Amino acid sequence: MEKQFLGKQSISFKEPVYIQGFASVVGKKEGEGPLGGYFDRVEEDDKFGKKTWEEAESAMQKETAGRAIEKAGLKPENVRMIFAGDLLAQSIASSFGIEELDRPLYGLFGACSTMGEALSLASMMVAGGYGEQVLAVTSSHFATAEKEFRFPMGYGNQRPLSASWTVTGSGACVVGTKKQKIKITGVTTGKITDYGLKDSQNMGACMAPAACSTIFQHLLDFGRKPQDYDKIITGDLGYVGQQILLDMMEQQGYELGEVHGDCGIWIYDRETQDTHSGGSGCGCSASVLTAYILPKIASGEWKRILFVPTGALMSKVSFYEGSSVPGIAQAVVLEYEDEEKK
Repeated sequence: MEKQFLGKQSISFKEPVYIQGFASVVGKKEGEGPLGGYFDRVEEDDKFGKKTWEEAESAMQKETAGRAIEKAGLKPENVRMIFAGDLLAQSIASSFGIEELDRPLYGLFGACSTMGEALSLASMMVAGGYGEQVLAVTSSHFATAEKEFRFPMGYGNQRPLSASWTVTGSGACVVGTKKQKIKITGVTTGKITDYGLKDSQNMGACMAPAACSTIFQHLLDFGRKPQDYDKIITGDLGYVGQQILLDMMEQQGYELGEVHGDCGIWIYDRETQDTHSGGSGCGCSASVLTAYILPKIASGEWKRILFVPTGALMSKVSFYEGSSVPGIAQAVVLEYEDEEKK
């Protein structure tokens, strides 16, 4: 078999795989933000008609997965495999959410980077000939994440300006072999990067070194420079993490400048929505990708994008035991398929 791996951490697909369908569902606050008009559905009830926040997140992920499959012109039984994940212990939002689809499942945890991980594995599965259609889906919910990692909702704690706001949202993509306007041409798998930071209320700072590591290695592996991309888009760094990333990349000899964008910055208006550093959570990059980024590629406005969601790899146990917060970033190359050039 002809090798497809490239450099130290990357894969360049011999034949591209395609995003055949994609969908996004978000909560009320996200619908009130700058991207509110782009999402497939904005749910005014953040409990999605359910009794608990966890059930709400599962319902949101189930609906998003179903919409992506339907928009791809498929039925659940046409999906060979699902890669899914969320922020909750044992990934209960995913396991309870997509149970009814009755499809083979690999549950993932990459924290806020999970959509990059899911897309990477789905594209490798399809490129390797192990499935014609594979679903990648992730979700997060503000209330479930606060309950899991921070404080009870009724506590009313103050949030520092470095804190980000967990997005109530879900994004899903069907990756397959059928040619479409959007193709995945390569991935760069991230490494765990730990600078010893212990502040869970400043995840942008914890994740920025991982974003720098992955982007830097990606550029080396592919022999490219930042200007070879219309945008290099991180998932969840927010305003604090973005500046750290720009400074670190400059130290490595790369000027990202206006090429860089961040889903956590785009999804909220921090002046009017009190979200401080920006958005985070598995659903942040996933919902912005499927609502805003992919349509721009499909229209040809953006020809090549590097999508780099980032994750803070902590748990309740590790945090309360005083461990640092390692980061990881997964990069996916998304390109416009120009039929006229063929």
